[in-house]
Amino acid sequence: MKIRFWGVRGSIPSPQSPAQIKSKISSILERITPADLESPQTRERFLADLPPWLFGTVGGNTPCIQVESDEYHQFILDAGSGIRELGIALSKNRKKPKELHLFFSHLHWDHIQGLPFFGPAYDPSVTIHFYSPHSTMEGALKQQMQAPCFPITMDSMNAKKHFHILSDSIQIGDMHIYYKQMNHPGSSYSYMLTDGKKRFIYATDTELSPNDFIRNDENAAFFGGADVLVIDAQYTLGEAIEKYNWGHSAFSLAVDFASNWGISKLLLFHHDPTYDDKKLFSILQSARWYIEHSAIKGLEVLLATEGMEITL
Repeated sequence: MKIRFWGVRGSIPSPQSPAQIKSKISSILERITPADLESPQTRERFLADLPPWLFGTVGGNTPCIQVESDEYHQFILDAGSGIRELGIALSKNRKKPKELHLFFSHLHWDHIQGLPFFGPAYDPSVTIHFYSPHSTMEGALKQQMQAPCFPITMDSMNAKKHFHILSDSIQIGDMHIYYKQMNHPGSSYSYMLTDGKKRFIYATDTELSPNDFIRNDENAAFFGGADVLVIDAQYTLGEAIEKYNWGHSAFSLAVDFASNWGISKLLLFHHDPTYDDKKLFSILQSARWYIEHSAIKGLEVLLATEGMEITL
């Protein structure tokens, strides 16, 4: 199972501003010494030693994750603006998949807004299956491609389209997909994908509550012992308190949740659009400090970034 991240921001796409890019360049120039420029090797070493918030970027696209099974079945989780880049990559892929399975956590705009720009949706040789527990899925996807919001309708997408309203878990090839309702305005659903060997959970857009920590059979079967958890960690704890009932979680609660369920790898996700790279990596440092000083064992925490790939 391969997991690729194409969009990791929440709420609205947030590309780096010219001022942010200029600030990064200035910070890099302040660190350079003559010795760093002596040879290609010293230059590469200098770049490798830069803080991660300077060398690269977390990314500004809204949520989209690709999961590829060992049998090469293609699963897409949400269609935020990141799905545009995924479409470009799929079109250049030598094996160019002809069947895609697109699952929606919910129908808020930041999770569907990239679909009109998804290249494979206009390819008549491609079949796309759309899945959601939300009965309004098809209508919502069509509505965003109607006047006055968009110049063409969804009928212009020449791919073969099939809409599936989920009422139970399903199996596609070697992958079983389960879903669970989470705490978010309008209802968001997390997905657990497993090939019988590894388990991956996508739990974007959730405001974690005491009910999520209860050790009952339902929670344990879904969350317990998962290999990778991608979860909403949009806020600091202070912001989560200020924005109670907005439907998002603090990074510290995400750590507590992953620890509670014995999860191996935690990826902080759905980053706030107002946070720059430096702020986001400081949140990652705080999460790791929290793990260390809470004596939490066996949990690795990472920051979800565009272009990241995880193999299970």
